[in-house]
Amino acid sequence: MTTVARRKLGLTHYDNRTAGGYTLFAPQTGGGRVPLIDDGGDLVHEWNMPVRPGRDAVILPNGNLGYNGSHNTSVDLYPPWDIWHGGHFMEADSKSNIVWEYEDPYAHHDAQWLTHGLLYVAAADYKEGRYSDVVRIIDRQGNVTWEWCAWKKLSEKNWPVHEGMPDNHWPMINGVHLHDNIVYMSLRNTSGIIGVHIDSKDVVWQKKWPDVAQQHCPVVTDKGTLIAFCNGNIRPPSVHHSRIVEFDLVTKEMVWTYVDDMPPAFFSPYMGSVQRLWNGNTFICESAFGRLFEVTPQGETVWEYVIPDFAEYPEPLNKFITGKQNSCFKAHRYKNY
Repeated sequence: MTTVARRKLGLTHYDNRTAGGYTLFAPQTGGGRVPLIDDGGDLVHEWNMPVRPGRDAVILPNGNLGYNGSHNTSVDLYPPWDIWHGGHFMEADSKSNIVWEYEDPYAHHDAQWLTHGLLYVAAADYKEGRYSDVVRIIDRQGNVTWEWCAWKKLSEKNWPVHEGMPDNHWPMINGVHLHDNIVYMSLRNTSGIIGVHIDSKDVVWQKKWPDVAQQHCPVVTDKGTLIAFCNGNIRPPSVHHSRIVEFDLVTKEMVWTYVDDMPPAFFSPYMGSVQRLWNGNTFICESAFGRLFEVTPQGETVWEYVIPDFAEYPEPLNKFITGKQNSCFKAHRYKNY
């Protein structure tokens, strides 16, 4: 039995300072099962989707589920590609009936469901057997209404692959978030976050190493700050640890950070998400270990849930991520359902 599975699972901590609400997650090895739990850790609703999650699921404003499923016939770009591609986007009603879908076998990592469409990332041929990224917005008819190519606006000289990270996919955009006509993007393999203006397609905001390190999930808060899950695979000092970082969008100064009192006790080498809640607390998904938790502005943990379901990734993914897993790409908290 895996080490995590021998520890306490399900709801492990509850404090009345929690924001409460409902938590949604899509286990990477759950085969398409998407649970919604209440703040007591009890199952409130469940969707069962026809393909395993490529990445995550969200509840849309109309109450339906927006699902980023793993495309069954995705392109085969390089050995670990199947771990992080998505590409089969589906909207499902409360009974898991598919009411809308869109497919792109080159899609990977993150997506944001918009009022009238979808923002997502896709891989593209770059040079010499290497791949880069295209960020697109499509409408509900599947028409591309906006497109941005990384290699046309970025250079490898200014955005080199971080030492120790793979260089076959540059810059590997693993997170996208549209806010006020700026698309914020996480550049995983170069350790950077950029903001691209919708109209000019120019980079108008940026953060680089060492302020961020192999990060995921850049999100703008209601207070005009940007928070991100900073994985920290490679960072000084040598003890690996993750942290949550928050930057003022105007000054670009760091205004808040969360690190565990024992830094390596909070660490996800891959995936990860963060969300600022309505009461000022912060909801975090420590993806690799299926740990979902909420902290106060002072960094005190007031709610914690460890996903209790473990399974192996299907072949051939289990050659790259071995053992039984309880991971999920992102988790989302909702005030009402």
